[in-house]
Amino acid sequence: MKNTKFHYIVATAIIIKDAPWEKAFPSQWSVPGGKLESDDYMKLPRDGQNQWYNIAEKLLEREVMEEVSLKIKNVKYLCDLVFIRPDNIPVVTLSYSADWASGKVKLAEDQVDFAWVDLKEAKKYKLIEGIYDELKMLDKVLKGKKVIRWIKDKSLSTG
Repeated sequence: MKNTKFHYIVATAIIIKDAPWEKAFPSQWSVPGGKLESDDYMKLPRDGQNQWYNIAEKLLEREVMEEVSLKIKNVKYLCDLVFIRPDNIPVVTLSYSADWASGKVKLAEDQVDFAWVDLKEAKKYKLIEGIYDELKMLDKVLKGKKVIRWIKDKSLSTG
């Protein structure tokens, strides 16, 4: 792969409620999220002379509303990862959890189906690689265990 300075920045949210067109991972289950667009910050007032804060959270609020018509709250960082799309564009993914705030799921035109699942039920779905590990990580966090970071082959490093 040619060295590139171009990346997509993506944020995704595992939404907690009651405790085939995409180039990357078509026809697989995922969580709501999407690409950072310059409008996610350029049209907002700056928080300093040249910067904006909490842009990933604002991106998630927009994407979750666009994809599934839900409002979210208490957005919390979970982990990050990088992968290379089939068209060789690197994608930096910031994964978060968020609490359901309000709304009833109404899928966007390009979405096919949805499911609210617990960790055991999630195993039954053809998930994008890594999503189940993120669900396990969140499950540990929700049970009060401190998760330091994801480590390959050990799944999670806890403290």
